[in-house]
Amino acid sequence: MYSEPLFLKPIFKERIWGGTALQEKFQYDIPSQSTGECWAISGHKNGPSIIQNGPLAGESLQYAWEHHRELFNHEQGKQFPLLVKILDANTDLSVQVHPNDDYAFVHEQGELGKTECWYVIDCDEGAELILGHHAKTKEELRSFIEEGQWEKLLKKVPIQPGDFFYVPSGTVHAIGKGTLILETQQSSDTTYRVYDYERVDENGQKRELHIKESIQVMSVPHEDFKVNPISRQNQGLLEKKLVTEAYFTVFHGTLNGEVEKETNGKFLLFSCISGSGEIKVDKKLFPFNKGSHFIIPATVNGFSLSGKAEFIYSFSS
Repeated sequence: MYSEPLFLKPIFKERIWGGTALQEKFQYDIPSQSTGECWAISGHKNGPSIIQNGPLAGESLQYAWEHHRELFNHEQGKQFPLLVKILDANTDLSVQVHPNDDYAFVHEQGELGKTECWYVIDCDEGAELILGHHAKTKEELRSFIEEGQWEKLLKKVPIQPGDFFYVPSGTVHAIGKGTLILETQQSSDTTYRVYDYERVDENGQKRELHIKESIQVMSVPHEDFKVNPISRQNQGLLEKKLVTEAYFTVFHGTLNGEVEKETNGKFLLFSCISGSGEIKVDKKLFPFNKGSHFIIPATVNGFSLSGKAEFIYSFSS
């Protein structure tokens, strides 16, 4: 039985809107000055994380999912269900929307849909997001888009560090300039761009837009999702349940001391966003620090965490 955490090496993605915050905040070795995404816990074919320790060291999380499903309590599905990222929005991301499972399966060669959620690690003063729109019907939505009335259409939301947002598929959204976000999402790489601020890349080319698909999948009218975190003190861990829904349950944890936990047959995804500590499994100690990402596999019954740290952890629903 596999009885230790799976520590993962992230994959980095360069983006037109990326910057250097992933290096500055987490000391990651990023590929360029326009690094936008850290795929921290990923079994997706477009960027699978590499396991760093134990018998599976050097193998990808995608490989572990395909060949060692016992680590994940034999959960069903062709692909690892969740993807955890850290996003550095040095400039505004495109206004975009993601499809649900049914649409993605038919139109994106069997890809999963993309429901996601965001925890704001840090942001500039006055930073904001686009989350939702003001159109009442599909016809009104189409008219706003065709006429380029973005200020009338899009709903802007001011943000601050510690904010959390749930973004179901079909929600038009954009992360704004000066924002560092941890994103937990379905394992999908499908994005439909609605608007990209008329930007051009290094070759002077505008990025592709997906207006037809965006209108088809966008939820109309938009409905805000009210987040109601539930907090409890569990020994040395203050746990705050941020959301539980069809695809994932996500917690924010503040560790100050020690806590004993059980997996209850689930595999748990952890991302440390500040501080440091240790995991103890069967009397073995595994250190972690800010920027560490690891999975406690379902084959581990009980474990303990000790130290002073802050992390986001999740499991598939």
